[in-house]
Amino acid sequence: MRERIQFIFKFLLLVFLIALLVLIWESLPIITGYAAKMACSGVFVAGRPANQVLRQDLASFPVSLASCTVDPQDSSVTASVLGLASRKAIYRWKLGATLVSGDVTEEALREQHIPRWAAPAVNPDTVDWPMGDRLRVGDGRKGIDTIKMQTALGFAFGEGGAPITGTRAVLVIYHGRLIVERYAPGFDRHTRLTGWSMTKGITNALVGILVGQQKLKVDAPAPVAEWANDSRHAITLADLLHMNSGLRWWEFYGGPSDATRMLFKESNMGGYAMRSPMRDPPGREFNYSSGSTNILSLIVRKAAGDEDYYHFPYQRLFERIGMYSAVMELDGSGTFVGSSYCYATARDWARFGLLYLNDGMWNGQRVLPEGWVNWTRAGGSYGALWWLNHAVEGKRRHPELPDDCFACEGYEGQYIWVIPSKDVVIVRLACEQGSKLNPDTFVPEVLRALP
Repeated sequence: MRERIQFIFKFLLLVFLIALLVLIWESLPIITGYAAKMACSGVFVAGRPANQVLRQDLASFPVSLASCTVDPQDSSVTASVLGLASRKAIYRWKLGATLVSGDVTEEALREQHIPRWAAPAVNPDTVDWPMGDRLRVGDGRKGIDTIKMQTALGFAFGEGGAPITGTRAVLVIYHGRLIVERYAPGFDRHTRLTGWSMTKGITNALVGILVGQQKLKVDAPAPVAEWANDSRHAITLADLLHMNSGLRWWEFYGGPSDATRMLFKESNMGGYAMRSPMRDPPGREFNYSSGSTNILSLIVRKAAGDEDYYHFPYQRLFERIGMYSAVMELDGSGTFVGSSYCYATARDWARFGLLYLNDGMWNGQRVLPEGWVNWTRAGGSYGALWWLNHAVEGKRRHPELPDDCFACEGYEGQYIWVIPSKDVVIVRLACEQGSKLNPDTFVPEVLRALP
């Protein structure tokens, strides 16, 4: 009996060790891929000092295990853990950082012929807000309770006993005017900051523009040839936008998952997500999925056409609303990573929120098709790639925020809150690696400070 117990114990220990080794084997390339990609974007896209990026953005475990080498001459970052699982990300002018992944080599990436968007020759400091960055002194600030606003900013920046949450920028737009703007040390209005999943909101806009051009139909089956002969053919574009496609997907960032494998091991992210099998009938079960958004990115690419695709978000969206700093990054196959990889200044993220506050209109011109924003906002806790706050079974996602609030949200504490009933847009950008900002505390305090 004793020998049998010892055998079982040894067997279980062996299974545990094998499972641990497999987990480490799977995790290391994700850790080093994350480190290389984020460091490369932080240094070459955001233009931040390398030591700041490595010290701040890669400080949390297990990413802190990675060692990074920044090569300014090569415009690249290489990361490894004790010399193992070495990964490299390269920066390409106006295309952002791309991780060398899957079957696409560094040489192939550098040889890709991708047209760059030529930004218009505009000095934003000579153009009035919101199209430019010129602000009128005291404009829109009359009647603001400065004490309450300072309290709100204290919640965000960790002052007056509030926990430090890694906030890098806070902006408040009221009646269309920029009335509050504050940055953490080392950041300013020129610093491009990651949106993470706020990028999904941009994908919503790109799909909407194509719907307005009658190149896509939200209620039609998603135009994915690989699904034509199986049960996935019933998935509509609306199902992908609402995250209820029924595809099997695990969105988890703390280790190996469908999401982290896609972002840090695959060259064709949308293609990887397209291979996901069905789990539920389409349109029934909500399942948050960055994979669905990157499927949409491939659909946008096909609908826009390769000849216009790389100019499409810039000409049809960013340029029209003065969002000149925005950089959409590509995966190894040359498709925009519509789930996660857009960098822009805090002011430009605020402009994007203002576009949705104004029902897709900008300076009297329609950017998004009529009715698109209302369609995006329809639903309970999640709309079309935007989070909602409508009451579901008598409960709101954020009880202290207005019912009509809708938001773009991203990993590590990125937010654009749009509140039509208050005529307000609030932007908060951060790198949360410990304490998190509570929207039910911060946002109401900002609203209480307004006239």
